[in-house]
Amino acid sequence: MFDPAEHPDLLIGLGVPDDAAVYRLDDERALIFTTDFFTPIVDDPYQYGAIAAANALSDVYAMGGQPLLALNIAAFPNDLPLTLLGEIMRGAAEKVREANAVIAGGHTIQDKEPKVGLAVVGLAHPADLLAKAGARPGDRLALTKPLGTGIITTAGKNDRARPEHLQEAVRWMSTLNRAGAEAARAAGARAATDITGFGLLGHGSEIAESSGVTLHLRYTAIPLLSGTEEYARQRIFPGGTANNRSAFGGGVAFEEGLSDIERMTLFDAQTSGGLLIAVPEAGFEAFNAHMAQAGAAWWEVGAVEKRGAALIRVTRE
Repeated sequence: MFDPAEHPDLLIGLGVPDDAAVYRLDDERALIFTTDFFTPIVDDPYQYGAIAAANALSDVYAMGGQPLLALNIAAFPNDLPLTLLGEIMRGAAEKVREANAVIAGGHTIQDKEPKVGLAVVGLAHPADLLAKAGARPGDRLALTKPLGTGIITTAGKNDRARPEHLQEAVRWMSTLNRAGAEAARAAGARAATDITGFGLLGHGSEIAESSGVTLHLRYTAIPLLSGTEEYARQRIFPGGTANNRSAFGGGVAFEEGLSDIERMTLFDAQTSGGLLIAVPEAGFEAFNAHMAQAGAAWWEVGAVEKRGAALIRVTRE
């Protein structure tokens, strides 16, 4: 069994669930380490590699760090041309380069279905770390990407998504969360997470549970990708969305009047989603200014409250 007393420099690990492990090197430096990979969600191999890389790098940003280096992780069928793997790796490498980090190697095995991702090392000052346990009542909740990637990509796999909707989803999934992490540090934020497989309500529940607070989310303030509502009304959801509802639904209180489709949309399992950041009131202007300077989008979607009966309460307004 893990004993935190035996590893005093392991600031975040098995004992505290979070987006990445954090190991203190000294008073000025903390090492952030994470890994993530998944099967293809788009047909284009270059885009697949870029999205997989952005998704893995996001864990470092969610902890308030700067990625330093990465290792490729790949499983690839031996009956597919290696040129496809080359394009996947090119997409990942260019996204890592955009993050001012470097790919230093990796490992590939044979498998029946492609699986691609990265192991990533990042660095942060211990005082600048973001963690799920850092949210406080009065913080304002910022979200840096729209929801709907699970719904859109599932529609795409079933040949029911319009090309422009898929293109928009790919653009957002390929976007780094760097600006959000930098703005969070500038604002003195202490809590954040990236919205991925557990969806907004799942990852939000983790912040609320770890921080001992309730998150109040306003449905009309939450951004959705184009086409999300259209496909949701057709009940096009990935399997992970229903799993999220089963796992986290008991901790969510919905205002009457929110439809089942609207509720399910907030459970949608995301890929390479945005950061959900608890921004202190005193740092809100600094956060806004930094995001504006970076030309990065964000939305204020709610606030942190004292712990109530639910981990998350969702109202329409």
